[in-house]
Amino acid sequence: MDFAPALISLDVGTLFVIAICVASLLGLFLLFAWMQERIRALAWWGVAYLTGGASGVLWRFGHLIAPTLPSSLATILLFVAVGMIWTGARLFHGRPVRWAAMLFGAGFWLIAGFAPAFAQSAAARIVVSALIVAGYTFLTAAELQRERRKPLIRRWPAIFVPILHGAIFLFPAALASLSPAGAGTRNSAAGWIAVFAIEIVLYVVGAAFIVLVLVKDRTVRLYKKAATTDPLTGLLNRRGFFEAAAIVTRRNRNTMPISILVFDLDRFKSINDRYGHAAGDAVLQSFAKVTREAMRVDDVIGRLGGEEFVALLPSAPAEGAAVAERVRSAFAAASLVHNGQQIATTVSVGVASGTPSATLDALIACADAALYRAKKKG
Repeated sequence: MDFAPALISLDVGTLFVIAICVASLLGLFLLFAWMQERIRALAWWGVAYLTGGASGVLWRFGHLIAPTLPSSLATILLFVAVGMIWTGARLFHGRPVRWAAMLFGAGFWLIAGFAPAFAQSAAARIVVSALIVAGYTFLTAAELQRERRKPLIRRWPAIFVPILHGAIFLFPAALASLSPAGAGTRNSAAGWIAVFAIEIVLYVVGAAFIVLVLVKDRTVRLYKKAATTDPLTGLLNRRGFFEAAAIVTRRNRNTMPISILVFDLDRFKSINDRYGHAAGDAVLQSFAKVTREAMRVDDVIGRLGGEEFVALLPSAPAEGAAVAERVRSAFAAASLVHNGQQIATTVSVGVASGTPSATLDALIACADAALYRAKKKG
């Protein structure tokens, strides 16, 4: 028996129904994730997906469910949706909402619709709509590219997927602008609709997956930061310091010496007893501020506990001693006033230096011994 080859044809209307269902379900899922995580960007992305789903419903079934609504409403909602996706990417990185820019595409389409030449030109509508969608997706990729804390190999999907989506939408614009009016334009429009129906399903799934991965990574970072940061001073806590110090020593192994500085605030218990614990907290915060300003970005500073702090500097002994003196003098000169009372503050410092192969515990023990000798000498 012979089997004749057959071409598989996909109904565009069916593809759009699938795209509508997928976008709507993902929108609800993103809103549910927002209720759990309380990240504003998730709410914006969820509403954007639902708005895109409503756009698809009006485009496919508007003549049946709402025949009195203007036919351009579906397109306007689509532009609002892609603008909201871009806005969600801005919010994810702590940037403000730009309402005018977000609604520019929808507003431009609405105003252009009043021009008879634009309303009657299929090619013009294809070009403008493709440029608007592509523009917003490129802007979304640019916002997601701001996530510089991850290596490029882990950031590329968040950048590549929107860029690919925007590039696909530029093809119908080029075809429509190059095709003559008439059948060529109609064929271009039909091809654009078919490509859009297929690609939108892939894009909404891929984009939602990327969004959830970004949110998960941010949540992990927040929990890790909370676990390694001292909440009062904002410096690393004991655990965070030793983790960061281990990274620095591995990176500088066999390249340059390291210095350990151990700080102990003088008469801290008497400050607490005389002025209260709120004053003691203010002294700790003041010392943390002075230390951050006196040290370099790549120096590691942490609070070991109570009034004791430690710092690791990839530097020679002389430089470590100079930094210790700079912190000591800056803290002594700091003017701390609490409830109208000026509090005199000083700190004792112990310094130890060694080769990168020296153990961190041994260097801290040497710096501790130097610190207690300094306290005995006043």
